[in-house]
Amino acid sequence: MKWKDRLGISPDRLTELQAMSTCLRIGAFMASALVLCPSAFGQSASPPPDPKPAATTPAPLPRDQHSGLTVSVDPYTEAARTKDKFGKANPHDVGVLPIEVFLRNDSDQPMRVNLETVQLEVTLKNGVRQEVDWLRAEEVAKLIAHPSGSADPHQKRLPLPMKIGDKNVEKLANVLRPLTLDADVIPPKATIHGFLYFDVSHEFAIVKRSSLYVPDVSIAPSNEPLVYFEVPLRNASAE
Repeated sequence: MKWKDRLGISPDRLTELQAMSTCLRIGAFMASALVLCPSAFGQSASPPPDPKPAATTPAPLPRDQHSGLTVSVDPYTEAARTKDKFGKANPHDVGVLPIEVFLRNDSDQPMRVNLETVQLEVTLKNGVRQEVDWLRAEEVAKLIAHPSGSADPHQKRLPLPMKIGDKNVEKLANVLRPLTLDADVIPPKATIHGFLYFDVSHEFAIVKRSSLYVPDVSIAPSNEPLVYFEVPLRNASAE
């Protein structure tokens, strides 16, 4: 007796089973081919995504640091940048250099700075040093509202007389005041910042030969004085 007769399977049923077995073998082969060759469907044809560009680390601001206090400066020498910051109350238009000053107190005691004595020290081409006092927000607003020509940028400016009821000046001053550095006490572990304005008669390249001089800083409330701070602006970007 043949083996197929011993199994009790009819010839038709045996043919059907053989056909099913062949289909299963073909299916298994195709599945293994897909696993081994994913590129058949273009999976490896697409290039990998471009890596994200590395973030640009901003250059550190010019600074002077000692006794727990750091004085940093950011001069606004470019017209577009100043315009973005101040809008219509743009000091750049009248030759005034805004410098953002950062005072960071890392100590455990409050510190006091006398803003009245802060100056911009300029070294002229002949080597002579000149001091420029900063202008108040109202003075800058007066220059913007009523430009009357440039003065000597290396000489101290006297406060401009304010016309009572000048709504245009007051409107501009209202823009400048919140941006101006006006606090004189730096709390422990804190930073204060704001702008001081210096008339340079449009000579913004003067930044390369200037320093911000901060002579009067003390520890409060003992009034123990600290050594002066002098921050060269030449490391900052300038036109």
